[in-house]
Amino acid sequence: MSLGTFSFPLPVNEPVLNYAPGSPEKIRLKAALKELKSQVIDIPQYIGAREIRTGRKIPIHPPHEKKHLLGYFHKGEAKHVQQAIDAALAAKQSWANLSWENRAHIFLKAADLLATKYRPYINAATMLGQSKNAFQAEIDAACELIDFLRFNVHYLSEIYKQQPISSPGIHNRLEYRPLEGFVLAITPFNFTAIGGNLPTSAALCGNVVVWKCAYTQIYSAQLTLRILKEAGLPDGVINLIYVDGPAVGEICFSHQDFAGVHFTGSTQVFNMMWETIGKNIGRYRSYPRIVGETGGKDFVLAHKSADPDVVVTALLRGAFEFQGQKCSAASRAYIPSNIAEEVKQKLIAGVQQFNMGSVENFSNFINAVIDGKSFQTIQHYIEKAKKDPKCKLLVGGNCDDKEGYFIQPTIIETKNPQSTTMCEEIFGPVLTLYIYPAAQFEKALALVDSTSPYALTGSIIAQDREAVALATDKLRHAAGNFYINDKPTGAVVGQQPFGGGRASGTNDKAGSQLNLYRWLSARTIKETFNPPTDFRYPFLQEK
Repeated sequence: MSLGTFSFPLPVNEPVLNYAPGSPEKIRLKAALKELKSQVIDIPQYIGAREIRTGRKIPIHPPHEKKHLLGYFHKGEAKHVQQAIDAALAAKQSWANLSWENRAHIFLKAADLLATKYRPYINAATMLGQSKNAFQAEIDAACELIDFLRFNVHYLSEIYKQQPISSPGIHNRLEYRPLEGFVLAITPFNFTAIGGNLPTSAALCGNVVVWKCAYTQIYSAQLTLRILKEAGLPDGVINLIYVDGPAVGEICFSHQDFAGVHFTGSTQVFNMMWETIGKNIGRYRSYPRIVGETGGKDFVLAHKSADPDVVVTALLRGAFEFQGQKCSAASRAYIPSNIAEEVKQKLIAGVQQFNMGSVENFSNFINAVIDGKSFQTIQHYIEKAKKDPKCKLLVGGNCDDKEGYFIQPTIIETKNPQSTTMCEEIFGPVLTLYIYPAAQFEKALALVDSTSPYALTGSIIAQDREAVALATDKLRHAAGNFYINDKPTGAVVGQQPFGGGRASGTNDKAGSQLNLYRWLSARTIKETFNPPTDFRYPFLQEK
């Protein structure tokens, strides 16, 4: 029953707390860190109304403190994927029939719980489980996730308002149905907010979801789901499972009720998923929605008019915040020869000022990379660059996994703009510089555009407005999020909708209406008040 048209106005972005010494938020966060570290939690899978404990317990350790045990999660298997699908489909009708304002209020309440009661806990869980410092956790786990929940409610309310015109004697309307089937959400380790947004954006639209999160994000993911349940999310709407990717794909992508996938992860995995879905296309009730945000090899291009201090700050922050483990992180930089020496000296000095260590020491800018596999991959790239005669290690390069997975922020200068670390995604604290002749800006533009298959983020730094305009034009398809005189990271919900093209994904822009359209299926309804009773048109009356 609908008794009114309800307004969900445009929210404001959640304020970012600063965690200054002695501040109330810092006191609460330190207490939450201490509390979580004092516990060893047992994490089940959440399928329908059940908490599934398989007995296959996998330990969870902070990446920066391998010896400490945070808890265990219960690893699932193929049968749990099927159970999650069954639970989702069982909940589908009642969830889709729930009035819009009641669905909306669940997610708005979850946002308020995150902003208040659970703020220190979601941040602490992200810090301990994913080795983010307090500021990186705050802008991710608290603020961005809160913003996703609030802004998506507003955006969907605006979509629902969009209606067609009518003519005399006829009324036309559009209804925005959920997809026919279930949505699979596959989320990465590096952003708690992405882990929360991918399943909830689809669920907000009336869909039911099977959520498979990265094992290295389970510690914060399970808290996100528990907060949603406390906010009133019905059982079965979002089902959280811990099952290996191939088993999830094999079952979900062959199911007739598979309606779509919301994915963030590697380009290679996304390509395999797309291929599998294509091969199975005849099995589905409808064409699935395939939405993905994948890899990046993000650039910073400085013009000869650039302020060296702006360049240095953009690179130090853009390349090394959260250890470079952002799909938007600056990993290749093109520096004009006229400012190159100054930029290099200041970059080296900046890296040497970084403190590295545990997230519990709030003076540490750099923490650990996510796990041993990532550590080995990044170390391999650094060692390979050390042996390349066209590459020079400017600073960093040390790797130590005795206590945690620590990799010193590393800057490489290359004489070859096509060197490995200029082209391949590393996903770690490694930045490669290429110095180009200051007079050859247009050649540098062409080089930036053609070097990488990715097109996620990038930035131009220049004081010359013509250079800014030229770069904006020539690099139109090189980045889905393009920044002028700033680092290429830090997209804010409602301000910079996020996503890229080429090998970086489908560019469906999380944090905007564009993404929500993908989880809706519109139906046009025409009602005629005075229907005709004679098939003959007036033109037939001619004698």
